[in-house]
Amino acid sequence: MKSKATSVNEYLSELAPDRRKELSTVRAQIIKHLNKGYVETINWGMITYEVPLKTFAETYNGKPLMFAALANNKGHMSLYLTTIYADPDMKNWLVHSFEEAGLKLDMGESCIRFKTAADLPLEAIGELISKTTVDEFVAYFKRKRGK
Repeated sequence: MKSKATSVNEYLSELAPDRRKELSTVRAQIIKHLNKGYVETINWGMITYEVPLKTFAETYNGKPLMFAALANNKGHMSLYLTTIYADPDMKNWLVHSFEEAGLKLDMGESCIRFKTAADLPLEAIGELISKTTVDEFVAYFKRKRGK
């Protein structure tokens, strides 16, 4: 359910009230813990947290580096956390956080699926978001791209 919204407020206003509430809860946790230098915007039809091109423009597709994202889908919502797919230690830490919270992790190829914010260990999500600065994220990308 890719949105054609051009702003975060427009994206959220398109959602049913229950979905808006749940995504807004997760969004608030991300924003609270997001390091300086990332920007919240709409890209790829979802709410994204990314490294602006003015900070780092040498991407493989000419688009900003996506650090995290939130999306509304037909049967669930999705939380994209690039670091858990890039760093096995961060993934293991997050899996353990779900286990400690007694929550079932529903993870796909590129996202964590959830129906309510209560399906996520929100404090752990916030901590994970705060663990990676923009400079660290860009450095990791450069290493992976061999630059």
